[in-house]
Amino acid sequence: MSKHVGAVLVGALIALILASSSLFIVDQRQNAIVFRLGEVVDVKKAPGLYFKVPLLDNVRYFDVRILTIDPPESALFLTSEKKNVLVDLFVKWRITDVRQYYVSIVLGGGGESQAQTRLLQTINNGLRAEFGNRTVHDVVSGERDKIMEFMREKANEDAVKIGVEVLDVRLKRVDLPKEVSQSVYDRMKAERKRVANELRSTGAAESEKIRADADRQREVIIAQAYRDAQRIKGEGDARSTATYARAYEQNAEFYAFYRSLEAYKASFRGKNDVLVLEPNSDFFKYLKSGGRPAPGGKPGK
Repeated sequence: MSKHVGAVLVGALIALILASSSLFIVDQRQNAIVFRLGEVVDVKKAPGLYFKVPLLDNVRYFDVRILTIDPPESALFLTSEKKNVLVDLFVKWRITDVRQYYVSIVLGGGGESQAQTRLLQTINNGLRAEFGNRTVHDVVSGERDKIMEFMREKANEDAVKIGVEVLDVRLKRVDLPKEVSQSVYDRMKAERKRVANELRSTGAAESEKIRADADRQREVIIAQAYRDAQRIKGEGDARSTATYARAYEQNAEFYAFYRSLEAYKASFRGKNDVLVLEPNSDFFKYLKSGGRPAPGGKPGK
């Protein structure tokens, strides 16, 4: 009985080993090529569980996800202006035909790095031709999108031959070499300085014009104010004179007395004031008469 159980276990183990060696799995990130004695017999693109002949078949997997080529160093290109520019780029690509990719790349002893090298050579050759027909302005901003789309299409034409597809070509940075950049920056600095000096000169001229106009307006305003002040003062003097005249007509004696008091007040402001007059002068008329006129209009004694 124990011998029968042992034989069953051995048979189950052998069957399990044969089953595991005859099954393989392809996930959604891969394509698989099935080889039989070194010859390609099938290509599995859909994900799932597949069978193979044990000991005769072997399977090789290829990543079909989108891959990136990002060179570590900038490439140097010459523009139509005979100016060198440094270009940083990256490329997005993927394997679309694993059989063709295997025949074109793997059988030649290469791999993913060789495919990337070939794509970069194609793109660099195309960029060298495109940059040679364009100016620095064109490659920096003017026709940048057009260049990238053209290079994607051209690179894809060559990529199809090795079973891959170029999805995108992007220029990350287009810059001048350091020695050229310095001269460009110096010219830009000089140009900005010239514009700044021109603006300062224009501002100074406008400032002088504004000051001159303000000074002119000031003189005009002062003259007009002086004219108006003199006119108002004249009108006031006229009204004052008319008022004094009316007061004199109403009571001439009181008017004369009031004017004399004003004269006394103005003359004797300080203790040290000295006034030299004849004693019988009309100035002392109201002082001698006690504020009353003497008979006959003469000052009293």
